[in-house]
Amino acid sequence: MKDSFSRRDVIKSIGFSSGAMLLNPLFSHAKPEQKIMIERTIPASGEKLPVIGLGSWQQFDVGQAASERAALTKVLQEMETLGGKLIDASPMYGRAEEVIGALTTELKNNDKFFFATKVWTTGKEQGIAQMNDSFRKMGRKKIELMQIHNLQDWQTHLKTLKDWKAQGKIKYIGITHYTDSAHARLEQIVKAKEVDFVQFNYSIRSRNAEKSLLNAAKDHGVAVIINEPFEQGALFRAVKGKELPAFAADYDIRSWAQYFLKYIVSHPAVTCAIPGTSDVKHVTDNLGAALGKLPDEAGRKKMIEWIEKA
Repeated sequence: MKDSFSRRDVIKSIGFSSGAMLLNPLFSHAKPEQKIMIERTIPASGEKLPVIGLGSWQQFDVGQAASERAALTKVLQEMETLGGKLIDASPMYGRAEEVIGALTTELKNNDKFFFATKVWTTGKEQGIAQMNDSFRKMGRKKIELMQIHNLQDWQTHLKTLKDWKAQGKIKYIGITHYTDSAHARLEQIVKAKEVDFVQFNYSIRSRNAEKSLLNAAKDHGVAVIINEPFEQGALFRAVKGKELPAFAADYDIRSWAQYFLKYIVSHPAVTCAIPGTSDVKHVTDNLGAALGKLPDEAGRKKMIEWIEKA
């Protein structure tokens, strides 16, 4: 919960009025044309997804007590109400798959979301067993996106996923990683057109993906999911006590989270960014980054220049 703590510090440091922006007025104060979430098309199918989703690493790894799950229930309710779709999980994330499955079943909104999870093991049979376990935990007969986590035994699992996609058990196939050092390998796989989705790290300060990976995904028709959008909270710590620059208003940016997220999703190759949170105010704030204007190339450069001086 390191990210959430540092984010709360930033909210407190910039005063109540800025903190108040994290509530639903982000949506209610928007102009009619700004209340429609920005979506991107999945090249493999033409299906559209809102550009902001939800990650579950750490935040959804909780026990069975109602007190531990109450905040997460609110997050999922708010996400559905505001139009969010993609929820990303993994067997690596402890109880996250089980918690997401249980809560969305209780809320009866299990089929309202785009579920993305992963296979994270070695060997064909082990992979099949783990993925079947994910289906059970998440309460699904079909999962929208199954990804190979951190490229672990990816060639073995890719064969299984192609079979499962043909059978209709999954809709899309993806690969993931979270370090710059893996970008070259991801790019090779993307260019071979082996997958529908690629997930990797990218942020306003960590821009290695801009060298070629993002453009490769766009050019080869592969959807992009971005993890580590806040650099595990480091971006919030970097701007603690600082006011948003005046030009942020030109892009309907009302918070630092939206500043960081709008930079990411303004890249035309990005399909969806997945900030993780267990705080309902934060999920509202994050989803607000899918409203209004996005920075153009000149705006993106200004955003980088400002943050590098922060």
